[in-house]
Amino acid sequence: FSGSVHLLKNCLCTFFSLFLKYSVIQVSGSHQHFHPHSIKIPGDITLGGLFPIHARGPHGLPCGELKKEKGIHRMEAMLYALDQINSDPELLPNITLGVRILDTCSRDTYALEQSLTFVQALIQKDTSDIRCSNGEPPLIRKPERVVGVIGASASSVSIMVANILRLFEIPQVSYASTAPELSDNNRYDFFSRVVPPDSYQAQAMLDIVKALGWNYVSTLASEGNYGESGVDAFMQISREAGGVCIAQSVKIPREPTAGEFDKIIRRLMETSNARGVIIFANEDDIKRVLEAAKRTNLTGHFLFVGSDSWGAKSSPIAELEDVAEGAVTILPKRASIDGFDQYFVTRSLENNRRNIWFAEFWEDDFRCKLTRPGIKLDPDKKKCTGMERIGRDSSYEQEGKVQFVIDAVYAVAHALHNMHQDLCPGSTGVCSNMDPVEGRSLLNYIRAVNFNGSAGTSVLFNENGDAPGRYDIFQFQMTNHSHPGYRVIGQWTNNLRLNLEEMQWSGGDKSIPDSICSFPCNPGERKKMVKGVPCCWHCELCDGYQYQLDEFTCETCPTDMRPTPNRTTCRPTPIIKLEWNSPWALVPASLAMLGILATSAVVITFIRFNDTPIVRASGRELSYVLLTGIFLIYLITFLMIAEPGVVVCAFRRLLLGLGMAITYSAMLTKTNRIYRIFEQGKRSVTPPKFISPTSQLLITFILISVQVLGVFVWFGVVPPHTIIDYEELRPPNPDLARGILKCDMSDLSIICCLSYSIVLMVTCTVYAVKSRGVPETFNEAKPIGFTMYTTCIVWLAFVPIFFGTAQSTEKMFIQTATLTVSMSLSASVSLGMLYMPKVYVIIFHPEQNVQKRKRSFKGVVQAARMSQKSLNEKQNGETKIEPDRTQ
Repeated sequence: FSGSVHLLKNCLCTFFSLFLKYSVIQVSGSHQHFHPHSIKIPGDITLGGLFPIHARGPHGLPCGELKKEKGIHRMEAMLYALDQINSDPELLPNITLGVRILDTCSRDTYALEQSLTFVQALIQKDTSDIRCSNGEPPLIRKPERVVGVIGASASSVSIMVANILRLFEIPQVSYASTAPELSDNNRYDFFSRVVPPDSYQAQAMLDIVKALGWNYVSTLASEGNYGESGVDAFMQISREAGGVCIAQSVKIPREPTAGEFDKIIRRLMETSNARGVIIFANEDDIKRVLEAAKRTNLTGHFLFVGSDSWGAKSSPIAELEDVAEGAVTILPKRASIDGFDQYFVTRSLENNRRNIWFAEFWEDDFRCKLTRPGIKLDPDKKKCTGMERIGRDSSYEQEGKVQFVIDAVYAVAHALHNMHQDLCPGSTGVCSNMDPVEGRSLLNYIRAVNFNGSAGTSVLFNENGDAPGRYDIFQFQMTNHSHPGYRVIGQWTNNLRLNLEEMQWSGGDKSIPDSICSFPCNPGERKKMVKGVPCCWHCELCDGYQYQLDEFTCETCPTDMRPTPNRTTCRPTPIIKLEWNSPWALVPASLAMLGILATSAVVITFIRFNDTPIVRASGRELSYVLLTGIFLIYLITFLMIAEPGVVVCAFRRLLLGLGMAITYSAMLTKTNRIYRIFEQGKRSVTPPKFISPTSQLLITFILISVQVLGVFVWFGVVPPHTIIDYEELRPPNPDLARGILKCDMSDLSIICCLSYSIVLMVTCTVYAVKSRGVPETFNEAKPIGFTMYTTCIVWLAFVPIFFGTAQSTEKMFIQTATLTVSMSLSASVSLGMLYMPKVYVIIFHPEQNVQKRKRSFKGVVQAARMSQKSLNEKQNGETKIEPDRTQ
């Protein structure tokens, strides 16, 4: 790398030597070209100055119109600082600072040509072959040596100049260049600046965006180093910090075509939610952006956050105040220098002849024309009298960077002062150790200065030559003031202090407008991120039984819980049970109560008339067993409705099938006895076995014991307990979800519990069918048959109702009611068909309750044979007639 620098330096020396020879030969005509149009003030030590006295020239011309504030104000600030330093006995005593000031014309290439003036003294020139016409060697005036350069203004100009100055080790201190890349101490090691770099500015602007609650903004940059590097710094910092996304990054061309700014506005509107626009642009571009927004009727839509190029300037927003209202701008913290104001307003054509551009400024400022020899006066302009006064006959406001120009000059002065104290102790004036001033050594002294600047703030540099970041935050406001203007609303010094209460927006609104890609999701909604855009998302409701675990996740509530109405957490699911006052309980309980009363009445009647013929004929022992079963069937209804507990659940298991098992075991024993008697009577006169009352009771209890044994086995395998079923009543709407307190008896276990009774019922029905041919005068075969037919119909209706309601939200209530009503109906059928006729006869027709002729088994056999014969005849359809053989 050092070899490349040396080669480049030699090339420049060769170029400048040739340039010098050409300049010497062209004695008269080239003199002005060799000494560029500049201000030169002699001194013991000479500083260079680069200022944009003129704007960029049109159509290839190097220079354009005069820039009063950025050019003349800043340049005069350097002259003012030199006057102050040269008159200060404490700073550089007995040493006078001189200056060579050049006009950059706001163009980097032109500034590079001009800056060659600063390095000519450092180039060894070979003049051995140059002779005057008389043969004498030429007398070449030695150019002054520039030890340091103040400037430039634009970052692009500073970058161009810095590349040449570093080759000749000339320190450079800028008063306005803020491009982040100038902080690269490897490429721009001789560059320093008294203004903070745009990386600080970008950080301050990012902090403003975050403080306003924005997370989705667009960027707008003028093409060139300042705009592009500023936006790049903002985008990089926002990526690193997170929380802010860039919707659009638009660049304004150097030479925009007609309609270009309307296209830019249309592009910004492609992401209309990004109302915030971060703008790093020059004044002209800012103005044209505002004009385009106004043309497209978007006044008040965009919320601009402007860099220091906008600052607190009025020129970009002139006649566009309504579009710029609410714009937040940033400017390096500054103060108006009263001493400079007093100095500048007293400048006149007579006392400021050292400024070769002052006459041009005078004409522009007072809109008059000076008379010059050979130049005809423009009749449209008045003649300058020379008696005009700045600030009295023209408007004057100190340009914002004046403070920094003064601080830059003082920084070099303090560095030279400290160097003089170290290298020339006790010496007055410049000693041999400082003749010449060694550039790298001076750079080290510049980087080491720390003094209070013109505004009272400290001036110092970090290792990269950057000044600390200190910014004022402005907002352009139009209401609550006597006139529109910028108002300071905060500061930034490594961290932001922003007074949100003092901010106001379009129409004087105090509420901060939004510039976000997606609005915050409501409680109970999760963010579904848009791929590649971390600030954009879609809100999705946590549906069903989900709740919002965090902003990105919906989680299903535990089984025993349901989401709260706002779905931010889970709450316990209410627990319900079948209440006594429910219609699903009142109807079965009423039927069961009537059945219990009726059963009790029958039992009491039978006990009261226990020895009467009807009671004895019905089989007293089995009748009491059967009535007990009917009573238990009615009783189970109350256990099914009662609040589940271990005891209740145990009795449910026991009595659910036991009542029916007792009832149908007794009926089966009766029908079996009748069937066996009549079947035996068809074959012989010997009575069948086990038809005595004791045998009948024994058979019945054996049948019942099977049910009891099965229940106790069930107790042993699965002890009775309660459960809370959260799945049964869990509809799509979680507000309707309920946990059901019930016994641990599934639908299958209920059917299994009743299955034995159903087997007994079917078997009994089969015997009833087989006994249908028994004469009506014999016992209870026909009533038992009708009872079993009706019971089967009841239970056939029960099955589809019970299982068909499995998906109902009121499954438990419907199934419980269906089961209990079906059992009550089957018990009522048995009670009504078997015993109500007997009770009716006993109570209302006691004359029929008398002893009839006792039948012997022989009579039963004869009746059975007659019955069989009659049945056969009916089956044959005719009666056989024997012929009379007596004739």
